[in-house]
Amino acid sequence: MKDFKKYVAEFFGTMMLVIFGCGSAVAINKLLMIDVVQPLGVSTLLIAFAFGLVVMAMAYTVGHVSGCHINPAVSLGVYLTGKMSTHDFIKYVISQMLGGIVGAAILVIIFNSNASLGANGFGELSALNIVWYRAFIVEVILTAVFVLVVLTVSNKKEHSSISGLIIGLTLTLVHILGIPFTGTSVNPARSFGAALFTGGLALEQVWLFILAPLCGAVLAALFYRFIIEEHK
Repeated sequence: MKDFKKYVAEFFGTMMLVIFGCGSAVAINKLLMIDVVQPLGVSTLLIAFAFGLVVMAMAYTVGHVSGCHINPAVSLGVYLTGKMSTHDFIKYVISQMLGGIVGAAILVIIFNSNASLGANGFGELSALNIVWYRAFIVEVILTAVFVLVVLTVSNKKEHSSISGLIIGLTLTLVHILGIPFTGTSVNPARSFGAALFTGGLALEQVWLFILAPLCGAVLAALFYRFIIEEHK
């Protein structure tokens, strides 16, 4: 029963991340089409804080149940640092991917449209029109920083009361930089759900937003294990 609660918590948390994070991106973009006097910088900040705030909220809601990974890249980082079993890792990723899909499906119903849904992309789907390998590098760096912070903060007892705040603000930070480049993924579950319902070019490009965050998680885990972790 305890394990089942963990998987449900991961499903719920990821679903909320997509609904509030991607949903805010869609809503803000729709508003900008009406009120074009708002600068792009304002929309970037609003979307970035939406993702950061929902992760912070979920951390304090389901963090005590599952650790609030709500991201396959985070789960991979935790797994590679030896703090998670293979069984749990697989079940966590499945729960997160399903949560991302259901969250995106709810957005389709709410907005009565499957246009964009906050999907990530490069080339013509990027505000800066960057090529795929630059998008890959950006996503690897952003994910590595985010996962490294999660690994470090979650393993320090002195940070337990503010870990959700730190993680949420870090996600806000990486979104502020990443949104103009790729829309910021750093989370395969969030990207796959949005791309699945958006379809077209977003679905063709989603491989990058699955692979790059996982590569970033591997780098974060290696840095944590060999540089940060205190070995007895």
